[in-house]
Amino acid sequence: MYPLKKILVALDASSMDDTLIEFASFLAQSTSAESVHFVNVIKNAQLPNALRKEFPNLMEDAIKDRKKQMEKKVIERFDMTNQNIKVKITVEQGLLPSKHILKLAEKHNIDAIVVGRKEKLKGSSVVTQRLARRATCSLLIVPEKEYSSMNRMLVATDFSKDALVALEEAISVASHGKNEGRDVEIICHHVYQVPVGYHYTGKSFEECGDVMRKNAEKNYKKFISKVDTRNVKITPLFTLSKQESPVSVIYDKAVEMNANCIVIGGKGKAASTAFFPIGTNTEKLISMDANIPLLIVRPKHKNAGLMEMLQRI
Repeated sequence: MYPLKKILVALDASSMDDTLIEFASFLAQSTSAESVHFVNVIKNAQLPNALRKEFPNLMEDAIKDRKKQMEKKVIERFDMTNQNIKVKITVEQGLLPSKHILKLAEKHNIDAIVVGRKEKLKGSSVVTQRLARRATCSLLIVPEKEYSSMNRMLVATDFSKDALVALEEAISVASHGKNEGRDVEIICHHVYQVPVGYHYTGKSFEECGDVMRKNAEKNYKKFISKVDTRNVKITPLFTLSKQESPVSVIYDKAVEMNANCIVIGGKGKAASTAFFPIGTNTEKLISMDANIPLLIVRPKHKNAGLMEMLQRI
């Protein structure tokens, strides 16, 4: 298990910050979190030499002012009643926010980075994509909306080792909720497809679909037998996709099932190269204009050996 004990929240001084702070508060109460670290990176400004000489403390003053703003927001929107949760606020400057966030996550042994998905802001997933590819911990992408419960989580699975890690993370969250008196259901969702050229078998599309489903059910039994469910309710779900990519099927089913969160492994069977450790389906889910939080699970430091090189890319 990889419990979310240390959480880093990436703020950017926009309206999205309110949502992220409130969600971080909600998440801290819903998991076994021990600390929440709020981080804001101010981009370096190319100041003329004359201006830099006249105002040598300009950037330092800007950082101080920004930190005061962040502190005010956190005090207003983060529930401080749980004295066991440590809260820290950091404001830094740099050219690449993602690079500083990754360094801080590594330095503080963070379990999950929380980043926002801004509504109606096209192309805003660049930082998120970079974090998903390079982070040596889990990543939680949060849409701009209100959150009040975490009673149903949809775990997308292809029966791989990464899918197993994703399910174990979801069980960890659900188990904590159960201990706190909240019932959390996990839907273990597998999307299967009929292979191209199925007609050469002499079977119809429906008949081949039945064969693929039975095979998926068999694989699920082997998959779930490796898992300590910790008395959490887990419901298997199998969906036949007629599309080339199962991503929209995963999201549509999450909406249909009223899931509060989609959980997926960082790689899965359709992984990219080791230098960009993120699966094709995961990357497509990140790019979607989705309205459900997406938790990309990755064991901490699994790709730590590449950190220094990747941060230069």
